[in-house]
Amino acid sequence: MNQRGTGGDRRNCRRFRSCMKLAKKFLPIVNRVLFHHLKKSKNLLLFLDKMTQADVGLRPNMPVFDDERAPVITYLHLHECDKFSIGIFCLPPSSVIPLHNHPGMTVFSKLLFGTMHIKSYDWANELDKNPDDTVVDTNPPKSHPDGLRLAKLKVNSEFTAHCRTSILYPTEGGNMHCFTAKTACAVLDVLGPPYNDPEGRHCQYYFDFPFADFSVDGVSVDKDKKGQYAWLKEREKPEDLSVVGVSYNGPKILKK
Repeated sequence: MNQRGTGGDRRNCRRFRSCMKLAKKFLPIVNRVLFHHLKKSKNLLLFLDKMTQADVGLRPNMPVFDDERAPVITYLHLHECDKFSIGIFCLPPSSVIPLHNHPGMTVFSKLLFGTMHIKSYDWANELDKNPDDTVVDTNPPKSHPDGLRLAKLKVNSEFTAHCRTSILYPTEGGNMHCFTAKTACAVLDVLGPPYNDPEGRHCQYYFDFPFADFSVDGVSVDKDKKGQYAWLKEREKPEDLSVVGVSYNGPKILKK
């Protein structure tokens, strides 16, 4: 994954330094005030929108994207500190990152190349409010059968590079999502703060079921909106999920 040409290397190094500076500056602010201050993250969004596969030395014909490699996903680790992490998921065609959450985190995802289906949810009780702005309690503790919890569908669409950078927040924007590669895909992720089990940021996986599959006392949705909701249930990390971390050998990242 080497990049030819010293001029290109210098430009790409500057891009990474800028990305790291922006992430360090804006991710703690965004998490502190949640999604009400999207403007605080605008600079990072605009920067990521301009990034391309050439900036990280990736091409769809590389071995990590080969059809025969699926469902193995490769993760290129670029940077991590206590405030944020930067990495690239390399997905061969048909590979899947199952439905999972990002507790207390803000995540910027940039599709560098390829076509990907994204399905995402937010918890319904964190989004649905009464006219007086109080939360509708659609998730009374321990009352749902089999550990089910109501979620509202945020996204269920295909995206093709060069689409805009997506952003999710702790309680909005599709905090729980699933990626399915329709072609070879590379996704640059900036997470803040990173996953950390001791600090309560554990990566939890889920099954999702149509709303109509279960009937729960006290929970109702208008008939024409049932397709916008689903029941989520916690699961163990899928046995068939294989993410292999490898060394990043693209343009060097220089700290300044």
